Amino acid sequence: MRLDKFLADMGYGSRKEVKQAIKKGFVAVNGQQVKSDKFQVAEQEDQVSFAGELVRYQKDFYYLLNKPAGVISATTDPEKTVLDLFAAEDYRRDLFPVGRLDKDTEGLLLITNDGQLAHRLLSPKKHVEKEYYAEVRGIMTEEDRQQFLQGIELDGEALMPAQLTILKVDEQAETSTITLILHEGKFHQVKRMVQAVGKEVTYLKRIRMGGLQLPKDLALGEYRLVTEKELAQLSAEPAEG
Repeated sequence: MRLDKFLADMGYGSRKEVKQAIKKGFVAVNGQQVKSDKFQVAEQEDQVSFAGELVRYQKDFYYLLNKPAGVISATTDPEKTVLDLFAAEDYRRDLFPVGRLDKDTEGLLLITNDGQLAHRLLSPKKHVEKEYYAEVRGIMTEEDRQQFLQGIELDGEALMPAQLTILKVDEQAETSTITLILHEGKFHQVKRMVQAVGKEVTYLKRIRMGGLQLPKDLALGEYRLVTEKELAQLSAEPAEG
């Protein structure tokens, strides 16, 4: 790999910026100063240092974010995005959210630069489970649960079966708390499904995507690296069909 690409991939600046740094003598390979941006490095074997700091090569990055309400699931937007929550030392131009959560929805969002993993997780053929916790205005019933399990229709389209669990019903306040497991990701799907049975979602949080759970100790707006165990669970090929 070219030295300038190696350093740009690791977030040390744009290709133009790292070329200038190399020419100014800021970069060494295996202890020897290198001033050619075309110099070839073996990214897993050669020791590259920038201004005396050892640069460890890592191709793919995976972060688990607890998205707060009011933030857009996008890379760029006039409004605040999920990437605006990242510290300068963790931010990379190639990071993006895997899928979207509505602006007012909280919870688990995977941020990565691994396009292949994102494609597998979002592919309609894979049916990767997504689990949500919701607070609802209205009384959710066993009839609703059966309807979701059979697959309700939205705008003339039959949805895949969804698993509704009724956690609590407050008959006096006429409210319910539920979890809902989906196997697809239609636009505003949870809100529209609940609305289709005559109730309204007042609060929504995603708590799981595939084998990745939202950690209880991760505060709103905080993020952390995905662990090797979590990554292995995410990377496991879901069954097609």
